[in-house]
Amino acid sequence: MKTRDVEQIIAPPPTHMVGSGFKVHNFFPSMIDMYRMSPFFLLDYNARTYFPPSNIPRGVGVHPHRGFETVTLAYHGKVAHHDSTGAGGVIEEGDLQWMTAGSGILHKEYHEEKFNKAGGDFQMAQVWVNLPKKDKMTPPKYQTISHGQIPNSQLPDGAGIVEVIAGSYNGTQGAASTFSPIEFYNIKLNKNGKATIELPENYNTGVLIVEGNVVINAKETAPANHFVLLKNNGDSFTLEAEDHAIVLVLSGKPLNEPIVASGPFVMNTREEILQAYEDFDNGKFGRLDD
Repeated sequence: MKTRDVEQIIAPPPTHMVGSGFKVHNFFPSMIDMYRMSPFFLLDYNARTYFPPSNIPRGVGVHPHRGFETVTLAYHGKVAHHDSTGAGGVIEEGDLQWMTAGSGILHKEYHEEKFNKAGGDFQMAQVWVNLPKKDKMTPPKYQTISHGQIPNSQLPDGAGIVEVIAGSYNGTQGAASTFSPIEFYNIKLNKNGKATIELPENYNTGVLIVEGNVVINAKETAPANHFVLLKNNGDSFTLEAEDHAIVLVLSGKPLNEPIVASGPFVMNTREEILQAYEDFDNGKFGRLDD
């Protein structure tokens, strides 16, 4: 095995509000080139934040998506959602929702009512996974995966566990199906716990430090709320927790296709973007009330 080196440790950029309910750091595409983490297009991270009690709903109103998938992971707090297919539900702590927007969907997401009224710590990550050109107009669908449905791989010597969301780790298959090769892990490390991650050298790979301080390859330390971009120059790297830590590993085979993005649409050409706006204006994404 050849070690995959760290290319960059990215400090959390200034936060911005998405709607009224999500205070996020956008690590990409704002901090690195939009092709660099393909097939992942966006990472918005709401670091742990206390929201006081409120009787006014917090969240993001009705908005469209086409051409990609959204993956939402709840670390603290609860998110409710509804869409134009009639689907809806609540993403509880530890759960994730993998939504394929595909050909087009209207969506809204907001703090779950009881959580909103009670207030509390809120911590979420949302990843946009770009769809291959041949799958961009696939019918919308959901994969709602509760925490108990995520397969775990136990690390040696009580180091911790790897929750395998997609792909596989040490023979444990992930819970989610994907349109292109993706490895997606939520790793929980005990103090001084160590994990070795083996991935194809050509896969674009990055690590979000959700909690704790993590030493990469026994060399460089990344603190909580930082993103570690790894070079495509090896097939393995190590993560070691100085204390209890949680890390989100994103890795995938790059699509190597053109990307043209505008607002809530990620397509391959400008013409497809214009068509998406036209279809949205003409009501082809369905109907959803605020």
